[in-house]
Amino acid sequence: MSKIQLSKNFIKSCCKLALNEDLFPLGDITSDLIDKNIQKTVKMITNQNGILGGIEFAKETFRLIDKKIKFKKNKKEGSLIKKNEVVATISGSLKNILIGERVALNFISHISGIATKTNKFVNKAGKKTKICCTRKTIPNLRVIQKYAVKLGGGINHRFNLSDEFLIKDNHISSEKNFENLIQRAIKNKTKKKITVEIDNLSQLKKILGLKFDRILLDNMSIKNLKKAVKMSKKFYETEASGGITLKNVKKISSTGVDRISVGSLTHSINALDLKLEI
Repeated sequence: MSKIQLSKNFIKSCCKLALNEDLFPLGDITSDLIDKNIQKTVKMITNQNGILGGIEFAKETFRLIDKKIKFKKNKKEGSLIKKNEVVATISGSLKNILIGERVALNFISHISGIATKTNKFVNKAGKKTKICCTRKTIPNLRVIQKYAVKLGGGINHRFNLSDEFLIKDNHISSEKNFENLIQRAIKNKTKKKITVEIDNLSQLKKILGLKFDRILLDNMSIKNLKKAVKMSKKFYETEASGGITLKNVKKISSTGVDRISVGSLTHSINALDLKLEI
């Protein structure tokens, strides 16, 4: 799959877009009321336990506004943070700090929220089963969201539609003998990985032994999931998906499945609660 790169230029570009969104066309008209000579040190504090992510985005946000602002990290990217801990201190013009406050917090809150949720799933699933995200991401934020998943200990599914073949139910319904789709993918000269989604044991029996890479077991009962994993193990990597929650992920991982994909890691997340305090 495509490699996710969070280069300095990428972070800078994201922060520029975010600041433009917040400041166009007149800037921060409220913070403009504050004397630009007032200097303060402000603490960034977490109101929740979690996994910290996005600290470089916050740092770059303040740097773009005012290069004289000093941003001191108290916690490392990917580290565990506890309620009321000081994550960073920001020193400089109070007016300029307040201009960047929300953009900086939005980046950290969102990335930390995904990393924290992912980490909960990883811990519940145990060491033998990998937790991965999907393409159910907010448009134009996929790189950031998939980075956050990795920060929380998860792995990334394909990044986009070019990365691998994923023959899903709607593809299967387009052809009576869906084995033909798999054979076409196998014959394709790009040698991309091939994943086939099935939702019942009858479908699995039809394709068992065909030379593809991964079987995606969608919305199966625990009973059928166990059977499917047992049947597939010597042929394919196995993955479970559909309706995965923190309440059932441990039971699903106990079936012996290699991977569990969880769409809610990126499409339904709660931002981690952080604040700036003078």
